[in-house]
Amino acid sequence: MDLSSFGAAARQLNLSQPALSRRIKGLEAAVGAQLIERTTRSVAPTQVGRQLAPLVRRMVDEFEESILSITDLGGRHRAQITLASVPTAFYFLPRVIGAFNARYPGIRFRILDLSANEGLDAVANGEVEFGINIIGATRDDLVFTTLIEDPFVLACRRDHPLAQARRLKWDALAGHPLIGVAKSSGNRTVLDHALAQAGRPLDLNWFYEVNHLSTSLGLVEAGLGIAVVPRLATPQSEHPLIAVVELDDPLVTRTIGLVERCGSRLSPSAQRLRQMLLDEWRQGGQGT
Repeated sequence: MDLSSFGAAARQLNLSQPALSRRIKGLEAAVGAQLIERTTRSVAPTQVGRQLAPLVRRMVDEFEESILSITDLGGRHRAQITLASVPTAFYFLPRVIGAFNARYPGIRFRILDLSANEGLDAVANGEVEFGINIIGATRDDLVFTTLIEDPFVLACRRDHPLAQARRLKWDALAGHPLIGVAKSSGNRTVLDHALAQAGRPLDLNWFYEVNHLSTSLGLVEAGLGIAVVPRLATPQSEHPLIAVVELDDPLVTRTIGLVERCGSRLSPSAQRLRQMLLDEWRQGGQGT
């Protein structure tokens, strides 16, 4: 599929083209569906082939890891961990990966920074081994493990009138131009649902709508408005321009957790990373 040519694929595998064709036909017979569409000019995967490709790639990676673990080829371990993460997790994920690399050097990472819905799909279709995501509606094909409750806070410039408070009620935001993420995003869904459940309609002026939380912080820095964002999305050290104020009445949080496919078995390396992530949160090392 990657080479779009039977000839090139056969040469890479050190097979003849007829031998490769027989193997593909055997695989299609086992799957019960056509995987490759072949014409005189091109070779392309069918829809079933495209759906199967991520799972096959990961199976190959896991097989490679198992073989290298057994043979212990002088530390030349080339296993790979694949995971999907909501972008805000990148504020703490590097610390865990750094500790992992120090303990298990040589293991590669493939990290997809995806929206909440895209990340769930990547886990469900086998493109990644597991994900770090917002836990919302349940899905029968996925298993969720809670890691932390991440509260929504106010981010504003230090010269803004609200910046002097340590804690504010949501009512205090009325009348100020607010910066929010798109209504289709997982964060906005959690926020809108929680405020509706509180039973107190709020007169909030959602003046700006952006796709990424980092963009909302950029608008805050420019003095264009104030933003409601998860705490993990805010600067984790003292920022010269942005102040962070807690919000309550109601207290709104999102649940961050690990997402895995039902019945799947993680590779040994992914299992170790998963455990390190759990240990990091249990020790309160998330930086909140």
